[in-house]
Amino acid sequence: MSPKYPLVKAGLLYNVAIWVVLMSTIRGSEGKLVKRHPTISYRAVNCRKHSAFITEFGAKGDGKTLNTKSFKSAINHLSKFAPDGGAQLIIPPGRWLTGSFSLISHFTLYLHKDAVLLASQDEKDWPILPPLPSYGKGRDAPAGRYQALITGTNLTDVVITGTNGTIDGQGEAWWTKFRSNKLTETRPHMIELMYSNGVQISDITLLNAPFWNVHPVYCRDVIISGLTILAPTHSPNTDGIDPDSCSNVRIENNYIVSGDDCIAIKSGWDEYGNRFNMPTQHVIIRYLTCISPTSATIALGSEMSGGIRNVRAEHITAIDTESGIRIKSSPGRGAYVKDIFVRKMTMKTMKYVFWMTGYYGAHPDPYFNPRALPTIKNINYMDMVAENVSMPGYMEGIKGDVFKGICMSNVTIGLASKPMEMMWNCTNVEGVVNRVSPRPCGLLREDKKVVECPFPEDRLPIEEVEFKNCVAPLAV
Repeated sequence: MSPKYPLVKAGLLYNVAIWVVLMSTIRGSEGKLVKRHPTISYRAVNCRKHSAFITEFGAKGDGKTLNTKSFKSAINHLSKFAPDGGAQLIIPPGRWLTGSFSLISHFTLYLHKDAVLLASQDEKDWPILPPLPSYGKGRDAPAGRYQALITGTNLTDVVITGTNGTIDGQGEAWWTKFRSNKLTETRPHMIELMYSNGVQISDITLLNAPFWNVHPVYCRDVIISGLTILAPTHSPNTDGIDPDSCSNVRIENNYIVSGDDCIAIKSGWDEYGNRFNMPTQHVIIRYLTCISPTSATIALGSEMSGGIRNVRAEHITAIDTESGIRIKSSPGRGAYVKDIFVRKMTMKTMKYVFWMTGYYGAHPDPYFNPRALPTIKNINYMDMVAENVSMPGYMEGIKGDVFKGICMSNVTIGLASKPMEMMWNCTNVEGVVNRVSPRPCGLLREDKKVVECPFPEDRLPIEEVEFKNCVAPLAV
């Protein structure tokens, strides 16, 4: 162990209660006596054997000093502990200004409750990356994309967590540049992990992301839990959580206020997504609260060209949100959205409850195949209550490509004092309903045999993953 980092130590991870103070000393690997620190417990899929504070690497939490080099140095140093029980980097109270940095495998980034990571507003602190292979182009600019604030590629067993510490993207400068068409690259995400497995992002607050907040892409075995995500409702494209070409995903106990979709499930864009061919599948979303006056509680698409299937959502609350469940596709997307199950959803003050369209548009370039039509089928909604709704359903399939297998049961929608004149607008869709009020359009036929729409009884493998009680030191 290098003398430069005397507080990097082993043996701190014990099953102890919150705020237990360890006053004894231990002998470090160099034979020095190292004082044990007060600790706090937290929950994670895996605990770590080694710990270090960001201050040990020269970082200053004054909100002014740029600490990117300190983060990179700390993570590089801790990488050598990956085969020996892994390591955790502790961010203590303070305001820690930083540019983009990358994580490693078998690693935990832990933020104390009074710790704030501040994203640099200088574009030089954000490396430029090529477009994602399943997108072909930058999502909101034609060139590449800025690297996320916290990123990582080809990782195994990585945790970002805390006691509700904060990551502040300081996104307003990015929103202004975007609105003024001053960017040639796509804005950075707050957190983006790629080609990784065993991902946990939990118990932190995310503020004012420049673009999407949490973007796992080409990942598997992902848990996103206990997040508070906040952005002005007029901020552009500040999606909350966007699993993209991911498998086995658990999203639970999150509170999101957003300028775009609270959760958007994606899998690539037009011909690039078709070619990459990696679906998002086996997703459970539960105990979500969403506020998004201009967008959706849960969106499927519009980038869905690798396919989306087996998505289960339950115990969902939407308040002052444009739509409940939104399915977005278009000729040129191809692939499918199928086997979608939603139940136990409560909505208040909504423009739409159900919204789906096959004419969303927004193509990366003019080379898409307009004959690549999406398959939208087996879409199930049950046990839903809404009030103060302007329009219960806007459901628009594609001519010659009917959206099939829509099922609604036990759905009660209370209308606003001045609802839209047409309550249901349905074209090129078909399905069955029972106990739905107001009565849906005729293309969704009444079927008394449908006591309730299906919801799978089996559990996804990611639901079986349990957290352990881990420990983080409180102070240097």
